Amino acid sequence: MDKGPGGDRRSVLRLLVGGGALCAVPACAEAPERSLRPQQRPAQPADRIVSRAGLGGDLSYAVMDMASGNLLEGRGGNTPLPPASVAKTLTGLYALEILGGAYQFRTRLMTTGTVADGVLRGDLVLAGGGDPLLDTDNLARMAADLRSAGVQRIDGRFHVWGGALPFVEQIANDQAVQAGYNATVSGLNLNFNRVHFGWTRAGSDYTVTMDGRSDRHRPAVQMARMQVANRASPLYTYTRGQSQDVWTVARGALGNNGSRWLPVRHPELYAGEVFRALGAAQGVTLPAPQVTQSPPGGQVLAEHRSKVLTEVLRDALRFSTNITAEAIGLMASSVQAGTSPRSLAASAGQMSDWARARYGMSSARLVDHSGLGAASRVSMIDLCNMFRRAGQEGVLRGLLREHPLRDGNGNILSNPGIDVRAKTGTLYFVSALGGYVAAPGGRDLAFAMCSADLTRRSSVAGGQTDRPDGTAAWARNARNMQQDLLFRWAQAHS
Repeated sequence: MDKGPGGDRRSVLRLLVGGGALCAVPACAEAPERSLRPQQRPAQPADRIVSRAGLGGDLSYAVMDMASGNLLEGRGGNTPLPPASVAKTLTGLYALEILGGAYQFRTRLMTTGTVADGVLRGDLVLAGGGDPLLDTDNLARMAADLRSAGVQRIDGRFHVWGGALPFVEQIANDQAVQAGYNATVSGLNLNFNRVHFGWTRAGSDYTVTMDGRSDRHRPAVQMARMQVANRASPLYTYTRGQSQDVWTVARGALGNNGSRWLPVRHPELYAGEVFRALGAAQGVTLPAPQVTQSPPGGQVLAEHRSKVLTEVLRDALRFSTNITAEAIGLMASSVQAGTSPRSLAASAGQMSDWARARYGMSSARLVDHSGLGAASRVSMIDLCNMFRRAGQEGVLRGLLREHPLRDGNGNILSNPGIDVRAKTGTLYFVSALGGYVAAPGGRDLAFAMCSADLTRRSSVAGGQTDRPDGTAAWARNARNMQQDLLFRWAQAHS
């Protein structure tokens, strides 16, 4: 998502031993099964850690004792800042309470017609149920099931329906047009609503492909079109046609060959076109797909069900997939209110109201469910208290992955002495982290922290580059500071 690349971290060993060398190990000694952890020194002062990072802008953090709820350390904790992808943890709690952990998204093939002699006499509808994880292989199995149901062709129309969720053309309006993480959201989503763009040099020109590929299938699509343009910049341009995504790419940026995933802004037509190609491979002839706004009814000919919500959430928090968070949040809002929210912002506002009532998060003012929108705000005090209460209730900690701690070469420390379970969040010049620390003495801590230089962010937001200048170094320094603070808290409050 809107973030710089990873980089080397300062050595945690230097933090723990004050920069001194480790004692030598005899050459004949057997290598330990786990890396040796040096003896701890007193915790570094927080001001020294923050000053060394030199991030500028705002810094806010809060650390609480899990058992008592006492605030152990804080800095600017009441300042509302963008939570970035840490917001996905709140979305997960919201969805679990409203939908339940066993909830499954359903994608269906439906008809009001009848099947006789290989012909479906009537319309066929590919009806989405909001599943953010639907992929080409899932549709291929549905196409095989349709053939098994006796359908070889239809004499009606092939409809695609995405009305289970409100249509969101893009999550945030300040991203590069080619940002695949800034997805369109619909009730019918496929391949995270991304199309695969590939290119190969052919003499002085290029051969380009646009397809909805998976490990097993390569269905080409016509609803996304790419033209190689003789220019240096911008890297990509995009125009949304009535039924087509029209792209151009700068010739000089391509090299010999390569590929990348681009966002799809006509998700229903994309899914329909891919399914039509997969049907043809099964011997099922379908007409071109047409978008319908009418809710489908009638007989279900084939169905795909997603994994249960708990598993979907675990993957969403691990891989920080924006479209998954948005689809989950939108569906929870629809079920809670009994009607589809009018917009993504309205759904996020509904979740913010819930957070204030459920967890006392008076500062929560969210504009989406993924954290991609930099206008979202929440204080670290409120976010930390949410982690503490959710951890006591046993509904979040198990969904978070272990947060790796690294040495100066970027290698994961196998025995850092503390266990951190957390969710990261990164936007350009915004870095957030929240979760849990198990200190060496057995004390459990909840924490939330965010660094944000919103002035510098405003200077790069909306640009058409994949990696604005300065963002990678800033993000690396922010991660280093976060790690130093985690060790400080573990040492000071063990």
